[in-house]
Amino acid sequence: MVLAAAGMLALSGCKGGDLVSYDLPAKSARYTFEAKTNDVRTVWEYTSAKPAKGDASELSPCMGDVVGSNKEACRPEPLIFLRYDFDLALDNTAKAGETHEITVVGYYQERITTAPKVSSLKAETSFDGGRTWRPATTRATGRSTFTTTIKNPRRDQAAKGVGLRISATDSEGNTVRQTLPTAYTLR
Repeated sequence: MVLAAAGMLALSGCKGGDLVSYDLPAKSARYTFEAKTNDVRTVWEYTSAKPAKGDASELSPCMGDVVGSNKEACRPEPLIFLRYDFDLALDNTAKAGETHEITVVGYYQERITTAPKVSSLKAETSFDGGRTWRPATTRATGRSTFTTTIKNPRRDQAAKGVGLRISATDSEGNTVRQTLPTAYTLR
């Protein structure tokens, strides 16, 4: 299995210097990790410490194990990821002037052996390109699953589309805040 993963890294052009890992202090602390991709901004806040023992399965080993460069204990961090079902038409639009529901699921890397539960989720919408944000009604509809109801304005009131900002918290106090400047457009 390790050889297959190393082979995949070689095929994708990864070299030991392209892999990212972090050494954490032994004492537990609060961390912030921020990423921006295609104008989508995600900010995670989580509590972590240097692992005393490794927590990686054979099917999903730590990169140091795969490339042989690091044999220290490692594990994935408890970052909440968000998956969306926008329930849009085939042209990726929703009807203007109507109520629209979006399903948001919080999840973790498969490598986490005991994932926390996403316990709360707050949604906000913007119809003016992110200058102002309004709360949207959200309700829990399953384990780490939430449905957000948005009252879409007229199309001319959201010329740039509907922006969405989601804030979620899990049972261990870890958080994520993801801002999608244009989640969808209106027709």
